[in-house]
Amino acid sequence: MNNDHIALFVRIANTHNISLAGRELNLSPAVASAYISKLEDSLGVRLIHRTTRKVSLTEEGEAFLPHAEEVLATLETARASVGAGSLVPQGTLRITAPASFGRMHIVPALKSFTQKYPDLTIDCRFSDAIVDLVEGGFDIAIRDAALKDSNLIARKLATDSRIVCASPEYIAKNGLPKTPQDLVNHQTINLAGVESWAFKAEQDTLNIKTKGALRFDNGEAVRDACAMGLGVTISSNWCSYEYLNDGRLVEILKDYPLVANTAIWAVYPSNRLLAPKVRAFIDHFIEYFGETPYWEK
Repeated sequence: MNNDHIALFVRIANTHNISLAGRELNLSPAVASAYISKLEDSLGVRLIHRTTRKVSLTEEGEAFLPHAEEVLATLETARASVGAGSLVPQGTLRITAPASFGRMHIVPALKSFTQKYPDLTIDCRFSDAIVDLVEGGFDIAIRDAALKDSNLIARKLATDSRIVCASPEYIAKNGLPKTPQDLVNHQTINLAGVESWAFKAEQDTLNIKTKGALRFDNGEAVRDACAMGLGVTISSNWCSYEYLNDGRLVEILKDYPLVANTAIWAVYPSNRLLAPKVRAFIDHFIEYFGETPYWEK
């Protein structure tokens, strides 16, 4: 069996599309189809059902899949055992990251990263949706929330502080909230899914159900609406630091810190040895952000 054929089969099992899986491995649809036919011939069984719209695994394909994944993992481990630390990062590094963080902080850092590793091709997908790394074929994901999936390994890239803020215009018009309880009398701008704000209050946690007429699924949109004077909001320093520095936003409720176990994480599947290209990315960005990232200064 050919390892390239096996790798393609695993991608097809996740994408359910021969052409898409082929593109991810830089194969034309015709070559990808030929690879799968050769793999089926070598095994003497049909692995996938082909239709005009999508493909699905046969019963034999379902049985073969975990062994195929194990073969690829074992191969990567074998390669690493003979000098992964000295291998030059190369190939395609597929990254997924939150849209705002990717645009604001990943893209600028790629200039020095690509200069350091010219043999790497970078494929970035920026989205605020939490994608499945394995199904999406990603080598690494950038996350700004606590890790919940035990099948993933996370490396901390940088700290991430969150604050409550408002614009000087809003404060001048509506007054300054003195306590979290005062927020019930103020208009708030919420990030989708974060309508209840948790504050540290002595030994307890104070949860405030906010009254917000505006809700967005993007951190930059929340920040910009707040800067326009449309309400009070929660924002990460990495998103709002420039606005705080130039006075477009002002931190409020400083005596009531938010309850937030957040940081910027690099996440990758635990069943994969840390490939040289992934290690290079993590090391570069830890150094780039530093112990105290520029947005926290």
